[in-house]
Amino acid sequence: MNLMLTLITNTLLALLLVTIAFWLPHMNAYAEKSSPYECGFDPMGSARIPFSMKFFLVAITFLLFDLEIALLLPLPWASQTNKLLLMLFMSLFLILLLIISLAYEWMQKGLEWSE
Repeated sequence: MNLMLTLITNTLLALLLVTIAFWLPHMNAYAEKSSPYECGFDPMGSARIPFSMKFFLVAITFLLFDLEIALLLPLPWASQTNKLLLMLFMSLFLILLLIISLAYEWMQKGLEWSE
């Protein structure tokens, strides 16, 4: 019952926040705000500058570790199980997997910004 109540509350809160985020910026739109360059300067060159692939790799790595820690780590405590030893091993396995993944990324120099 607690899990269903939590899921319903989180879903409703997420829908409310998405609706507000979509509706709020359209309230007072004017020409300068809707232009692609809000600073008031005319563009001097092309806005299509290619990004380094390293930027995307670091961003994807951050998202991967951030989502794993934020979403998967509290899972054993949220499941309200009676098998605490199993949940402890699962949590430690998840943390060990994150540490091994980070070490592998570090050894492959995936976290180095300069080329």
